[in-house]
Amino acid sequence: MNDRDVFEYAVLRVVPRVERGEFFNAGVVVYCRAKSFVAARTHLDEAKLTALDPQADVTGVRAALHAVEGVCRGGEGAGQAARDDDGRRFRWLIAPRSTVVQPGPVHTGLTADPEAEVERLLTLLVR
Repeated sequence: MNDRDVFEYAVLRVVPRVERGEFFNAGVVVYCRAKSFVAARTHLDEAKLTALDPQADVTGVRAALHAVEGVCRGGEGAGQAARDDDGRRFRWLIAPRSTVVQPGPVHTGLTADPEAEVERLLTLLVR
């Protein structure tokens, strides 16, 4: 018996100066349809950000990353997307819309625990 489900994920990248093409990973968004699960975890390395752009808006970047987490949690103040179903929220979050915080390509995998997968991917790909 297979107790693992398919999940999708995308890495959130911070691109301080688009014209230079430099970026670093600052979060992950995970979606598992079978578990009705969508979540994001972020970690902003301020030293990397200011090394790539000393004039970067650290507060603005942090707010953009926290907004992604807020959309995943849903509820008041997170906008229309937060009221959509999990799949639509994930698709909305991985659509390019910002020049500074950008989603990477979507990848897939199998997991028995999507919540643990979010933490594992954050540790592996961001921290």
